[in-house]
Amino acid sequence: MPPIVAVIAPGMMGSAVAHRMTEKGLEVRTLLEGRGAETLARAKAAGMIGVSEAQIAEADIILSILPPGSALGLAEQLAPALRATNRKPVYVDCNALDPATVRRVAAVVEATGATFVDGGIIGGPPERDSKATKIYLSGPDAAKAAVLENYGLYMPIMPGPIGAASAMKMSYAGITKGFTALGAGMMLAATRAGTAEALKAELAQSQPALYGWLTKQMPKMHSKAYRWVAEMEEIAAFVGEDPAAAKFYQGAAELYARIAADFEGPNQETAALDAFCAKKD
Repeated sequence: MPPIVAVIAPGMMGSAVAHRMTEKGLEVRTLLEGRGAETLARAKAAGMIGVSEAQIAEADIILSILPPGSALGLAEQLAPALRATNRKPVYVDCNALDPATVRRVAAVVEATGATFVDGGIIGGPPERDSKATKIYLSGPDAAKAAVLENYGLYMPIMPGPIGAASAMKMSYAGITKGFTALGAGMMLAATRAGTAEALKAELAQSQPALYGWLTKQMPKMHSKAYRWVAEMEEIAAFVGEDPAAAKFYQGAAELYARIAADFEGPNQETAALDAFCAKKD
């Protein structure tokens, strides 16, 4: 029998993951109580069904896809329903978490009798027939979640215990999103110094690949910055044995918090970043 899957929550990533599976004929459940009109519309477009927490717990596989600061809270929220059901699901935490945080989530889930699998998403919202988005899995029961590869997802299994998939996510995002933070800081510094155009010209000439990557990624960052704050904090914990690296990612978290506030408010720094990345006619 095809598995019943629950995806929480129906954000941009969660709804795209759900859509891949509903296109393959799976029933995908979610929690919609109290959600806004935009979220409800996104869930409907993805073919997701709003149900109760008890019905979430009765799914075969639960995928937790949330801002990282909400991951432990969701496990604690669902714990009573998971404990009450006789049909114990496989709970996959797909969030950007330090392995130590993942183990705390696992402890909550496993105390209910449910099975826990560590997950880490690399790439944007998945598209049809593409393997560009990977949901890495790890832990002794990873194969139980990897069955979803039959239903539109790409879920490579990493060797290692619970925490290995999250370590992959932390190190990858630490480079890509950490580098985006570094680039944003220097773009804004050059703008304040009045040397933005000179910096653009030099980067385009001497570092074309770097310039192309930054100017492509930076405009996509503004609307995501609020989610990246907790992610940078998790990465700071991940590199915690290296105090200098931890300070860098703590600083990146502060920068993303400031960019997120600016994006919702005056749009001064985000406008400066957009201007830096704009191509001349």
